[in-house]
Amino acid sequence: MKYVELTVHTTSEASELVADVMWEETPHGVTVSDVNDVIALQRDSSVYWDYMDDGLTAQSDVLVKCFLEPDTAEEKAKRIMQKIAERKELGAGIAFGSLEETKREIDGDDWIDVWKKHFRPIHIGKRVVVVPEWIGYTPQKGEVIVLLDSNMAFGTGEHETTSMCLELLQEHLHEGDVCIDVGCGSGILGIAAAKLGAKESYLTDIDPIAVESAEHNAEKNGVRDLVTVAHSNLLAQAKLTGDVVLANITVEVLVLLAPEIPSYLKKTGTLILSGIIADRIEKVRAAFSRAGLVERDLRHKGEWYAMVWGY
Repeated sequence: MKYVELTVHTTSEASELVADVMWEETPHGVTVSDVNDVIALQRDSSVYWDYMDDGLTAQSDVLVKCFLEPDTAEEKAKRIMQKIAERKELGAGIAFGSLEETKREIDGDDWIDVWKKHFRPIHIGKRVVVVPEWIGYTPQKGEVIVLLDSNMAFGTGEHETTSMCLELLQEHLHEGDVCIDVGCGSGILGIAAAKLGAKESYLTDIDPIAVESAEHNAEKNGVRDLVTVAHSNLLAQAKLTGDVVLANITVEVLVLLAPEIPSYLKKTGTLILSGIIADRIEKVRAAFSRAGLVERDLRHKGEWYAMVWGY
């Protein structure tokens, strides 16, 4: 099948916002090509990733691409660019870059095959290995394998925000805990929690494609009976409290979430936040302090930060 590939030139800090807009308009795939992700992986001794195109580190812009059906491509591309412009207006200091757009027609099978060959198992923290399901991998003793399908929506483990959440999850989750993941994307965090010993993982996402992807990946990992995926806005439908609560989403959404969190976090629980850049830390800090929580830890990879909170 033929597709129209829409490419938008942006920045690392705006790439996830641009990708989110694209996912609202297509179920056929979104990719983010960010040289900062590759450089961070090269420098991280806990991560093994053995493929890189020649000259990749010479790339400056972050390229966010989506794939549209030809008969609706023009209409959807126009709507995508309008939504991105609206997000830029609300960005409050986030640099979006040039937002130059290009379109070309491609063969769907070709781009899927090229995309798949770029991925290798990614070791994150002491135990977790994220493995694309089409790659054969023999786990070493003590490793926890998280399989992800090629139709994943968001979250593959290579982005700094996801990898920090996975590292912190391994430090704070205990056998028999309840884990809540707000804005779950591909489900990688909640699925990892279930495979690390959580007795229940409750995942939420407002995007139906993400919900479908998370459910599929939970099934693929053999933890479907431990994982509930809710199609809901933040924690609107949640009826439980978590020992570990994760939210790897934009700062604007984190701030909106802050007043709700105490109702869903156990008094002995741990809250892990990411999706934060340096000049937004104080905004997050103020919102969650007002909610009655205490900051326990602050970490960063590249320009991204993760925060740990408790009572």
